[in-house]
Order: sequence, then structure tokens, then C-alpha cells
Amino acid sequence: MTSDITQTPFPADFLWGGATSANQIEGAWDQGGKGLSIQDVLRRGALHPRTERPTPDNLKLEGIDFYHRYAEDIALFAEMGFKVFRISISWPRIFPRGDEESPNEEGLAFYDRVFDELEKHGIQPLVTLSHYEMPLYLTETYDGWVSRELIKFFDRFAKVVFERYRDRVKYWLTFNEINGMLHLPFLAGINTPLEELTATQLYQAAHHQLVASARATKLLHELVPGAQMGCMVIAAPVYPLTPDPHDVLASMKLDQSNLFFGDVHVRGHYPGYGLRYFDEQGINLDITDQDRDDLTHTVDFVSFSYYMSMCETAAADRQEHAAGNILRGVENPTLLATEWGWQIDPIGLRIVLNQYWDRWQKPLFIVENGLGAIDELVEVDGVPTVIDDYRITFLNDHLVQVGEALQD
Repeated sequence: MTSDITQTPFPADFLWGGATSANQIEGAWDQGGKGLSIQDVLRRGALHPRTERPTPDNLKLEGIDFYHRYAEDIALFAEMGFKVFRISISWPRIFPRGDEESPNEEGLAFYDRVFDELEKHGIQPLVTLSHYEMPLYLTETYDGWVSRELIKFFDRFAKVVFERYRDRVKYWLTFNEINGMLHLPFLAGINTPLEELTATQLYQAAHHQLVASARATKLLHELVPGAQMGCMVIAAPVYPLTPDPHDVLASMKLDQSNLFFGDVHVRGHYPGYGLRYFDEQGINLDITDQDRDDLTHTVDFVSFSYYMSMCETAAADRQEHAAGNILRGVENPTLLATEWGWQIDPIGLRIVLNQYWDRWQKPLFIVENGLGAIDELVEVDGVPTVIDDYRITFLNDHLVQVGEALQD
């Protein structure tokens, strides 16, 4: 096995690129007719309380000013050799409140210009409909996806952008890291604090998202033949902390909870282990016959983020969660960690790729991977520069494992 990405064979048509989201890069939070987003009131991210209204210390309000500087940014991506660029469409830029009958033309025109620029440079867009973002009005009026009403609002949003960009976009995603909403519900627009939500409310919101995702998939296939829809999940392989069968079983159950959303998207129904969990936890969902029919409209591919793996144990006295881990796993004593507390496991990416392919038999997109670090600027020939050889090493090691997975 090689340790150098330059010696790793990749297919000639492999889609190399990068990923962003509207709320992270666009800025212009109050321009172009855009309404307030849930991200506009998350000053320090989803692990911290929201503010009532946007505050100047919310860095997302400016982002990297992609709204005004998209042309030069895309030119830089082309210089890097991007074949695909993942972006998201800001839902409140298209429907400022979320429940309007008609969209905001100024918002639609902005994405026309972005797609023009990508086309000029030969870069394919991969577009996420909802990347941890939705109109704040829907959160404050409907409590986000707890309400079934949001399905029709999402239907309308999806239909508008599918019809507008039908000849511009081949690859779409519905919800970013959809399995993350169980741990950070405000990212699904749920205003009720997690500690006040019942398990039934939380999984009902998840059900509404899953139905909306399947309906969007059906709609895309009807409106834009040849276009493809994918789901997007957080990937984090779970290892037993010890060979004890109780730990192996505990790791299997935690892995299933992470795979649940992918299983529904790919298989078109709730898996048996999920139904058992609902029964054991007293979770009673409102699932209609129409919902069951909608869920049968399955995705064309699976996409995922991969940053770390985790362990699990059945031992109550050893269940201290690893730092930076929203998925509840415990620390792996054999791995190093980043400054953010995320454990570094390139081989875990190879494991995920094999697991997902064997489980779902769908094309796979790695749409997020990278290293979070506390970077420092140093002077190089008078220019402030980040010397991040550690990031280059991180990406090299993970891409080597992707190459191995391609051969597996």
C-alpha cells in the first residue's frame, strides 16, 4: 500500500472538487431581498444558544463575501482544478419567510450568475437544498420540522429551484448531514430546546424531513429527467472499545443509529431495527399511507461527510464522550486528535466507503472532509501565510485510503 497520493491510481473521470454552504460563505445576510436565516442568529454555532436577532459578532453575516466576490472565488477554484463545486442555495434568499406563494426573483438571479460563472470555468455544481439553514420565520412560527406544514413549504422551494436551474444542475442533495438533527435540533429549525423535546417530537421532525426529501427526489425525477438526487449524512464508523461482545453489540447499535437516515433514503422504508427502537422507547409517530408511498422514492447516490471515527462501550463507567463528537461516541485510545478534539483516522474513511458500498450499492460522494486546526499566520517573503503542512498530510493520508477503497 502506497503512502503517497501521487502514487495512488484514481479514475480519469473522478470528480475532484470542494464544498461550501451558503451560510458559511455568502455574507450579504440582509441584501438582495433575503430573509432571516436560522444561521443569522447562531453567533457561535449550533452548540451555543441562539440570539434573538443577528449580532455583529456573528461571522457568518459576512462570511467570505461570496455574494459579491463569487467570480474571483470560482476562478481560484478553477485554478485549483475543481471539476465539481458543492454549494447550497439559501432557502431564505429564495423565500424570505418560507411560506410565501411566490419566490424572490433577486435571490434566484444571484444563483443564475453563480451557475454562469461555474459553467464558464467548466465546473459542475453539486447543490444542497438545505445546508443547516432555513427561514427563521418558519422556526419561530411553526417550530421548524416539528410541523408537518413544512413539507409543503419545502415542496414549493424545491419545485422553484428545480424548474429554474433544470439545465444548469445535474447533482442535487436535499438536507445536509440529516442525521445531525437528532443531536442539534435547531439546525432543523426546531426552536424548542433539545432538553424540552420529547423523543416522539424529535423523530416526528426527522420523519417530516425524510418525507420531504423523498418528495423532492420524486419531483426532481419528474421535472428534470437525467438529474440525480442524493442524501447526505454524517459518516462516523463505530468500533467496539474492547472485544467484549457487549461492546460489540453497543457499537453495532450506535452504528445503526447513524445509518438509519441513509437506510430510509436508499431502501424507501423504515428499517426493522428503527421500528424496534421506536417501540422500546415509546415513540409513536404520525405516519400516513401517503408518507409511506412518498418514502419509496429513493435517492440515486449517497453523499457524506467524514471527519472522524469513534468507539462505543456498554460499560457505564467508561462512556465519556470524545471531545468535539456530537454523535455520542467515546474516545479511541489508539488515535491522535486534532486541536478541535476530532480523532484522526484515515483508515476509517476506507472502512466507511466499503461499508456504504456493500450496504447500499449506490454511487458515493465524499462531500466533506478536512482538518480543523488553530492556524497561525507567519511572514513569508513579507506575505502573511498559513504554513499548514499538517493539513496537507491529513488530506494525503485520507486520499490514499480512498484509493485503497477504490481497489477493494
